[in-house]
Amino acid sequence: MAIIIGLAALVCTFLGGYFALRFKDKLHLILGFSAGAVVAVAFFDLLPESIELATKTYDISSVMLLIAVGFVLFMIMDRFFLLHFHNEEHCENPSHRGQFGALTLALHSFLDGLGIGLAFKVSPSIGWVVAAAVLAHDFSDGINTVNMVLKNCGKPKDAFKWLVVDAIAPALGVASAYLFTVSESVLGLILALFTGFFFYIGASDLVPESHHRHPTFLTTVMTILGMVVIYTAIRFAG
Repeated sequence: MAIIIGLAALVCTFLGGYFALRFKDKLHLILGFSAGAVVAVAFFDLLPESIELATKTYDISSVMLLIAVGFVLFMIMDRFFLLHFHNEEHCENPSHRGQFGALTLALHSFLDGLGIGLAFKVSPSIGWVVAAAVLAHDFSDGINTVNMVLKNCGKPKDAFKWLVVDAIAPALGVASAYLFTVSESVLGLILALFTGFFFYIGASDLVPESHHRHPTFLTTVMTILGMVVIYTAIRFAG
């Protein structure tokens, strides 16, 4: 059953990315939605899951510290290792920044799949709860992956390649759960680190980029809509 859910996550992710590629002329609106979706996933999914799992062994201050470490770590890599200047008319450098962001999203998707697999090993009922939460935001994961590449000067074919990687990642995560065991508390710490990553991607990258050279009203509405949709989906799934 976990493998079937992993394949369902693959389909949901791919459909989200295809949507972003198909309507890339409305990229600023999609970016606005993606910004809200990324922040909402961090607030309403990754953060509570990391606290719930990690605090079974570690105190909450350790979880919050790792969230901050994730934020700072991504900021350092972004500014000092991935930095390149670009605008919509002139993009001379390869999209290393976008590719790194897409890789981070793919790693998150892998952990989603891993979480599904591990949850089913503990209990089918827990597995279904985790699976529902993952499937609730996999569509937006596909959108976010494509947007991360396109807005950093990546070509549509590059975005598609990373979409394939991100779509396959949860299925691989589910399969890998049968090869080794990770304690719930350690998984919680990993999720805390990725919470920090997502806070940075959403607040410092997608939100400013979404209204760059565009009226802010519609993009702001789309950002709020992205948060509402993800919150509603997670609440419904939970």
